[in-house]
Amino acid sequence: MRFPVNVVLAGRRGNPADPKIGLPPLAVYNPIHYQELPELFMDFICSLTGKSPSTTGFGSEGALTKGPFNAVSPVVDLNNALVAAALTEYAGFTTAAGYVGPQYRVDHDISMLAPEVWCRVRVPERDPRFLIDNGFLERMTDFEWRGRTVEASRLGYRITALFAERFLGRIFETPDAVFPEEILRPEKQDMDAFAAGVEAIAAAQTRVAQNYFYDGSVEAACPPLRALLHIMARGEWEGKGIGDPRFRAMFTRESVLESDWYKQRLHAKQERDIALWSRHIAALEAFVSGPGSRQFDVRSLLGEARAQMARVSATAYLAELVGTIGADPFTDR
Repeated sequence: MRFPVNVVLAGRRGNPADPKIGLPPLAVYNPIHYQELPELFMDFICSLTGKSPSTTGFGSEGALTKGPFNAVSPVVDLNNALVAAALTEYAGFTTAAGYVGPQYRVDHDISMLAPEVWCRVRVPERDPRFLIDNGFLERMTDFEWRGRTVEASRLGYRITALFAERFLGRIFETPDAVFPEEILRPEKQDMDAFAAGVEAIAAAQTRVAQNYFYDGSVEAACPPLRALLHIMARGEWEGKGIGDPRFRAMFTRESVLESDWYKQRLHAKQERDIALWSRHIAALEAFVSGPGSRQFDVRSLLGEARAQMARVSATAYLAELVGTIGADPFTDR
């Protein structure tokens, strides 16, 4: 039996506020959220995490933000990740760890449960449109609280009691006892903490996005990512907000495949493959005349290298690359 991998299942850690160390609340997500690409990549760009024994506390953490572990500019990784996400059309679901709301500590139990849930969800049932249309996911919307606008729409969609009954019921005999209303809607535990948590997330996303303007790497971002960074840092892009249909259309597979910037990525990939096989051929040609070449069938390898060189140099090679992430023009790597 085949179990196709056709979703992205990420995890996030939440925590209640800790005034002693100035830690704001971050437990605003219910057990499982779905986010469309703009909101999902706002999270990925920020790499926000809650209080954890392995981190220094609430802040922007993660592999994309740790320079010593990655010598490539973060914008290159983000470009690659965004192109891959748009082309595969894999839906992004995230699960909560640590806390769900300030009153329910869940540690890593829900994140560890996610594979068990998804292997029991049939492929058509994983489609976000199916889940939304049938009431298994509910959209989070902005709201007013104590005179402030709380941008809860950044949280995307969250599972409902119907989702718990239908899908979590395939694991638990009484899913409503495991996932009561206060877990499915964390704001019912403490609305002030919920609002403060969403505001802290929005502020962190703004702060992180501004770094791409400070170092100038925003100019190396592919157009959808560049537009998203503008919205995160400045609230708008060319007069458009995050809900503008023209902005959101930039993240579709069709838009990416038809774009000039994606074609540039394919050309960059071809140029680097040509350079790679040129180095291979030069190395083999230098080696074939040496004394050690008698131990190996170097001429056969040289013939294969020249054949690959002819393949990657041809115009038809660009057609082979369509549907891949290509290569980022910003880096020579």
